[in-house]
Amino acid sequence: MIRCVRMWTGEDGNSLFEEGFIDMKDGMRGDAVGLPVPAKEVSFQETSSGGSFEWHQDPVPRFVITLSGTLEFQVKSGATFIIKPGDILLAQDNGGSGHTWKLIGDEPWRRAYVVYEDGVDLQFKPAE
Repeated sequence: MIRCVRMWTGEDGNSLFEEGFIDMKDGMRGDAVGLPVPAKEVSFQETSSGGSFEWHQDPVPRFVITLSGTLEFQVKSGATFIIKPGDILLAQDNGGSGHTWKLIGDEPWRRAYVVYEDGVDLQFKPAE
């Protein structure tokens, strides 16, 4: 199971989040396999250790796949969540008050941004 945190803009204009996972089925060799999600664009970025980013929204809906680094995200309510290497952030808070993040620890944040096609099944399932 791949951990995924979905973040979106609520009706009040503030960012909300929920923990979940990427839905996967049994595959060959005992692998768990997710269905393909059509993508428009893939890019990569690195932020040095100690980095942070004040209040902002994501420019477009996208997956953010953390390759290295541990981050703490915060929304306006004061609620926080942690993203670690191997976690996926489903960034859908493209308006409103947004969120902040800061790196925790000594590793840089290396990540892949995957902008997905509009209207596709993202395979996100909320935790129960």
